Amino acid sequence: MRTTAVLSRDPAAGFTVEPVEIDEPRAGEILVRVVAAGICHTDLVSRRAGAADRPILLGHEGAGVVAAVGPEVRTVQPGDHVVLTFRHCGACVNCAAGRPAYCVRATALNQFGRRAHEGPRVRLGDTPVLDGFFGQSSFAGYALTTEDNTIVVDPAVDLALAAPFGCGFQTGAGAVLNVLRPGAGDRLVVYGAGAVGMAGLLAARTVDDVRVVVVETSPARRELALELGAEAALDPAEGPTAARVRELTDGGATHVLDTTGIAEVLGDAVTAMTVGGTAVAVGLGRGTPPIDVADLVLHGKTMRGCIEGDSVPATFIPQLLALQASGRFPAERLVARYPHTAIDTALADQRAGRVVKPVLTW
Repeated sequence: MRTTAVLSRDPAAGFTVEPVEIDEPRAGEILVRVVAAGICHTDLVSRRAGAADRPILLGHEGAGVVAAVGPEVRTVQPGDHVVLTFRHCGACVNCAAGRPAYCVRATALNQFGRRAHEGPRVRLGDTPVLDGFFGQSSFAGYALTTEDNTIVVDPAVDLALAAPFGCGFQTGAGAVLNVLRPGAGDRLVVYGAGAVGMAGLLAARTVDDVRVVVVETSPARRELALELGAEAALDPAEGPTAARVRELTDGGATHVLDTTGIAEVLGDAVTAMTVGGTAVAVGLGRGTPPIDVADLVLHGKTMRGCIEGDSVPATFIPQLLALQASGRFPAERLVARYPHTAIDTALADQRAGRVVKPVLTW
């Protein structure tokens, strides 16, 4: 199948849009005509994989329509509208326990996983393209996927809005709804109001009487957070936030979602929590958070990590899309659409804070 793809040849250079050949689906594979694909921070940090001059095909928030299926595919058929998400084996101890995001084979399956069959899935002329990112590499007009990461959705769903639910939106929303689980009267603080943090805010607003404070550097995103229901939006540039958070939350946050991946921010967030508070970190970063062990122990605080919202995508993504359809999860306020040929413009707008979640369309 000949199509166009957004490729990375050099992590220090811009993306290129080039014609590629996508193979037909083989046993267990699904060929999806990509309608849209969200741009996630993980796509950008993963560009360093492989040789700098080797074409790399990224994209892991795809959505589209099934064009064809290979032998042994049972749960998906041509014509299905689908959202693409992360891969998992379905058989290991973590998958069996309902925690597919922590699949024992997650790295092998998601980080440019090799095809089970001989021959490349994607070629640029005679050159194989490094693909298989999250089992989809959906920065192209077509993508090869498998049943475990292909979620069938209602045909009425706007696929450009649905695409980010495959990773970013389910990560933020899942961290709140599946892990933190705030209830009436609780006080959630979200550090970082990018796509993941905003999804956490929207998720919290689906629970009655949960107060939300956002900590964010971008003025535009602080303003949007207030429009979406945050009680307050703090600028960390104005000084240490812990004392201000405790004042705004009547003594401290009961729940914290950190999306920044910055060790110092996470340490500040734990300090800002009340007795028995829980902090969940979803941002991948480096360093060791400066945690006061006495504060952690004496006040019974909890800190844990979370990926992909601890979700089971086959059930959680349709749940979130139903909330969006009902108006309770207004993801349309976060998404900006760009033709895939305008990826550099999309990235510039995202870096400048003009958009929260850029989505490429084909």
